Amino acid sequence: MLASGKNVLKETPLSKIHKVYLKENFKDLEILNYLKENKIHYEFLNIKRLLSLTKDVHQGIVLDIDDYEYYDLNTCLDEDFILVLDHLEDPHNLGAIIRTAECAGIKSIIIPDNRSIRVNETVMKISAGALNNVKIILVKNLNNALKKLQENYFFVYTADMDGKDYTQVDYAAKRVLVIGSEGFGVSHLTKQISDEVISIPMYGKINSLNASVSAAILIYGMLRGNNDSNGR
Repeated sequence: MLASGKNVLKETPLSKIHKVYLKENFKDLEILNYLKENKIHYEFLNIKRLLSLTKDVHQGIVLDIDDYEYYDLNTCLDEDFILVLDHLEDPHNLGAIIRTAECAGIKSIIIPDNRSIRVNETVMKISAGALNNVKIILVKNLNNALKKLQENYFFVYTADMDGKDYTQVDYAAKRVLVIGSEGFGVSHLTKQISDEVISIPMYGKINSLNASVSAAILIYGMLRGNNDSNGR
C-alpha cells in the first residue's frame, strides 16, 4: 500500500514501513535524519516518477507500507460507543470521521465490505495519525452486525433528517451511532432495525450536512447528553 506526506511518515509504526521514496533534491533535514536514525530504506526519485506513484499531495514523500489490517466485530463488544458508517464513499469524509472519532475517544468504526470506501492513501492522510488509535472493523452485512450489537446490549441511534432532535434524546450507556452515505443516507432496513432515529435541526435553506460534519456534531452531542444524564 502506498501513502504519502510527512505526518503519515512520522505516525506510521516503523515495522510497517517497507521503503520511502523522496523527491530528488529533498532538503528537509528533520525527515532525512529521521529516516537515517531509524534505518528506514529510502530512494530519491525525479518528480515525474514520484507523481506516477500517487495522485495525492505528497510533500515530496511517498511511503510503501503494509496494507491496513481490518478488525473483527468481536473486538468492540466491550466498548460503550461505536460508530457505524453505512456505505460511505468519500475517502475525505472517512478520514475526517476517523480523526473526530479518535478525538472523542471512540475506539471502533464499523464499515461494510461492499459499496464502501476502504482505508487508502487519502484516508490515512486526512485522518492525520488517528488511524493508529481507531480500529476499522469490516463486516459482511451491516444490519447483521447491528443486530449482534443489540444482542450485546447496545442501543442503536441512526442519523436521518426525519428523526428526533438529537438534543432531546436520553442516550443509553452502550450506544451505536449510524451515519449514512453522502448521496443516499441510511438504508430503509437499517432505520427499521435502529432503536431510535435522530436528526440535527436545520434552520437554513439547505437541508443536509456533509457526512463528516454530521458525525462530529452527533458524536459530541451524544457524549454531552450521556454526561448530562450521568450528572443528574
